[in-house]
Amino acid sequence: MSSDKNGPRSVYSELVELRPAPPPKERADAARNRAAVLDAAARLFADHGVDGVTMDAVAAAAGVGKGTVFRRFGDKSGLAVALLDERERDLQEAILFGPAPLGPDGDRAAPGERLAAFVEAYLDYALGHLDLLRMSETASPGARYRIGAYRFWHRHVTLLLAGARPDGDAEALAHAVLAPLGAEHLRAVVTELGAARARAAAHAVAAAVVAGVVAG
Repeated sequence: MSSDKNGPRSVYSELVELRPAPPPKERADAARNRAAVLDAAARLFADHGVDGVTMDAVAAAAGVGKGTVFRRFGDKSGLAVALLDERERDLQEAILFGPAPLGPDGDRAAPGERLAAFVEAYLDYALGHLDLLRMSETASPGARYRIGAYRFWHRHVTLLLAGARPDGDAEALAHAVLAPLGAEHLRAVVTELGAARARAAAHAVAAAVVAGVVAG
């Protein structure tokens, strides 16, 4: 896949438009407060778990008023989304511009290889931030499917499946591949069976879809 300063010259260029816009520029004091709140939240969530931290505790640890935290982030799910944003951007950049097989890099990897690489990279991200991801995806019914990041992942998988299985319903099958990567599902499987088996199962689903074992 060739590229230029504006990104890959291919169907993948549409993914550039699906990336969330960067945070708007803000006053220096507001930027410092935002960074302080996110740093405090990350520390507290790591030390006590998401469920064990209150918004008041985050405000106190950040040295700001609790009204500042609520106005900027709304609730803990808003904090989770903000904390995850940078990690998601890193993964999206690797998909768009990074080396194969996760990234395009001159079309060196077949669609099935790229899909397996995406599943692996996404699992690394998700399992490393599972409680935060679960909070952001379950803040309200159907929240996972409304966030911009899901639309990016879904379109990426759709494009890969369209290349691997031109005769299949790539859009529907992409949802099937992404279903085992949902945070609520991952948490349940990891708790019962362990991370290694959850990871293997997600890869098995993706491989079955590519191989045509799963109809679509």
